[in-house]
Order: sequence, then C-alpha cells, then structure tokens
Amino acid sequence: MDEPRAERRSHFKRGAAQQMRANPTRAEQILWNRLRRKQMLGVRFRRQHPMGPYIVYFFCASARLVIELDGDQHGSDLAVVYDKARTRWLEERGYHVLRIWNRELFDDIDMVMERIGRSVQERVSPLPGSLRSPTLPQGEGGLGG
Repeated sequence: MDEPRAERRSHFKRGAAQQMRANPTRAEQILWNRLRRKQMLGVRFRRQHPMGPYIVYFFCASARLVIELDGDQHGSDLAVVYDKARTRWLEERGYHVLRIWNRELFDDIDMVMERIGRSVQERVSPLPGSLRSPTLPQGEGGLGG
C-alpha cells in the first residue's frame, strides 16, 4: 500500500533539509556559527527547518522567528514574487520573518546580530533572568521618586 502523499512529501522535505544542512552557503555558515548552541540570548535556533511547503533557513520556535538569507538570486522578479508568497504564508501562521541580504551579513555581521537580537527580545517572554533588561532601582524613573 502506498504511503499517504503528505507523508511522502514530508520524507522528501526532511531529506532535502538534511542535504541543505550538509552543504551550507558561506552566509549560512557565518550566521550559524553565531546562532548555534543557544548563543543568541539563550534561545535555540534550528537550521534548514521544514515548515509547511517550505524549508526555512533558520527558525527559533520560542520566538516564532524565521530568518531568511537572501543572495543576489532573490532580486529577480520571479524570486521577489516567490519570497512574498512564502513570507505571507509564514506570517499568516503567526511567524515573524526577518530577511537578511547576504551582503548585509558580510559587510556588518554585528548590525545583523543586533537586528536578530532585537527580534528575539521582542518575541520571547520571559528571557532567561541574566539576559533580561535590568530594571531601574527604586526611586529612579518612577512616580513620586
């Protein structure tokens, strides 16, 4: 008996994701070295993660954050239409999509990491205690102080 179509597609996507993880681009390698092992604010990222009909570059479940790396090929008219549909599909399911051009990553990795950090902080609650913003001491910035 044939396995159901969705299950065949799922096996195919998992295999494709594994293949993509085994052959990362230079940009993926650079970003993954900064995201893996919970280096970004103590949250876990997955790389080349299947989601519905897509495989996303990086995914943080606790922040419902998808990070997509875009190379020069993403500038074509067809790619722009595809990326918009992909982003719409993800956002309709409650995910925030952060698109980063490879050139941005190569030119200013620290700025890219700050953008990712802000996105994580906005979406993960609560962050581990040591990573939360410090609160003001009593009497400073409060009412009647």
